[in-house]
Amino acid sequence: MPNFTAFLSYVVITTFTPGPNNIMAMSNASRYGFKKSIRFNAGVFFGFLIIMVLSSFLSVTLYSLIPSIKPVMTFIGASYILWLAWKIYKSKSHTEDENKATNTFTAGILLQFVNVKVIIYCITIVSTFIVPYYNSVFVLSMFSLFLASVSFLSTCSWAMFGSIFQKFLFKNERTVNIIMALLLVYTALSFYL
Repeated sequence: MPNFTAFLSYVVITTFTPGPNNIMAMSNASRYGFKKSIRFNAGVFFGFLIIMVLSSFLSVTLYSLIPSIKPVMTFIGASYILWLAWKIYKSKSHTEDENKATNTFTAGILLQFVNVKVIIYCITIVSTFIVPYYNSVFVLSMFSLFLASVSFLSTCSWAMFGSIFQKFLFKNERTVNIIMALLLVYTALSFYL
C-alpha cells in the first residue's frame, strides 16, 4: 500500500463522521443504555463485514477480468471522496428525529444493505486502496476484518460518548467540517501523487 496515511485518514474520517450507523448507535444508547445497544452495534459489525467481503471479491473479479479498470476505479473513488468532502464542508446540523429504527442485531445487519454510505465506502476503499496492491483471499479477509472492527469501534464510540461527541460537533461544527473536508481532499489528491 503506497500511501498508508491517505488510507488511514480516509478510514477514520469516513467511519467516524455522522452517518446512519453512528447516529443510530448514539440514538439507541441514549434510549436503551450502552449495554443494550451492543446488539445493534454487533449487527452493524457483521453486516459491514459481509459488505466488505462482497466488495473485495467484486473488485478482485473486476480487476482480473478488466485489468485496465484501475484508472477508472481510481477516478471514481477520488471523485466520490471529493464529493464527500464537499458534502461534509457544506453540511448542516444533524438531527436524531429521523432515526426510528429498532435496537436489534438484525436491524444492525440489515441497515448495512441499505446504507449507501457503507456500500460506497466499501467499494471505494477496496478498489482504490486494497485490490490494486493485494489480492490474496487471506489479505482481503484481514482488511475486511480490520475495517469492520474500525466500524464497530466507531459505532461503540458514538454510543458511549454520544452526548459528549454530539455537543462537541454542534459547538465546533464549522471547524470540524472544514478540517475533515480538507483531509478528504488530501486523500483524493494523493491517488495521483
